[in-house]
Amino acid sequence: MSPEIKTLAVLGTGTMGRGIAHVSALAGYVTHLFDTNASALQKAQATIHRNLAKGVELGKVAADAAEAARQGLHLHENLATAVADADLVIEAVPEDMALKIRLFGEVSAACPAHALFASNTSALSITEMAAGADRPERFAGMHFFNPVHVMKLLELVRGLQSSDETLEIMRQVGVRMSKEVVLVHEAPGFVTSRINALIGNEAFRMLQEGVASAEDIDKALKLGLNHPMGPFEMVDLVGLDVRLSILEYLHKHLGEAFRPNHLLIQHVKAGRLGRKSGRGVYTYDENGERIR
Repeated sequence: MSPEIKTLAVLGTGTMGRGIAHVSALAGYVTHLFDTNASALQKAQATIHRNLAKGVELGKVAADAAEAARQGLHLHENLATAVADADLVIEAVPEDMALKIRLFGEVSAACPAHALFASNTSALSITEMAAGADRPERFAGMHFFNPVHVMKLLELVRGLQSSDETLEIMRQVGVRMSKEVVLVHEAPGFVTSRINALIGNEAFRMLQEGVASAEDIDKALKLGLNHPMGPFEMVDLVGLDVRLSILEYLHKHLGEAFRPNHLLIQHVKAGRLGRKSGRGVYTYDENGERIR
């Protein structure tokens, strides 16, 4: 039996990695956040501190809980040090299968034998990743949603060899992080990415055809279908390059319905990647606030 989860290691300081580290530390786990880039680590820490402070200001987070979370977060540029005491390692690096497999191979050699592995991938095969590690029965997907400290859903993804015990422990971790957990059997795109990719791709097709403006397409889905964000607001938040990568993967495995729209491809080639680049479908200021 695996021990109680007390210590988490989160690999990657991008939008998702720092968000996962935030909810992990706030849930009371000792949290080790890893990245090879020192400035990225400092930026991630500053973002987490800022979001915790905002939670306190809004009355959603107790001041002592926020302080405990800040104290429980540790930054690492060395992978072996980051995972040395980890009971659960959650990977949140770019959607590149070779990179993920290589990373988990390195983690396997450095972390405790009892540690569980999870990937935050939004579309890639958990089974394929697990085969590259030394503990496929202790491997599953934990797909969080952006912004992690706000969004309630966690997709828990069962790979071919994921054990029931592993899934139950990860479900408990998700609940402690205040997430609603759904269990998904591995399939390309799982549930949410598969459906969301179709919606976003069709929105780009409509924009390209001149059916309506981006603003009006977003407004229509928010007011008519009760979506909290329009498809273009969502893709700017997620990253157009990330969405394109997901569509390319789904197109390869699920067929023509997922062929990426040409306008989306053009945006990515032009460097219009969304909020993180200051320009996507919409334009943003240096604080990530939308200009138009």
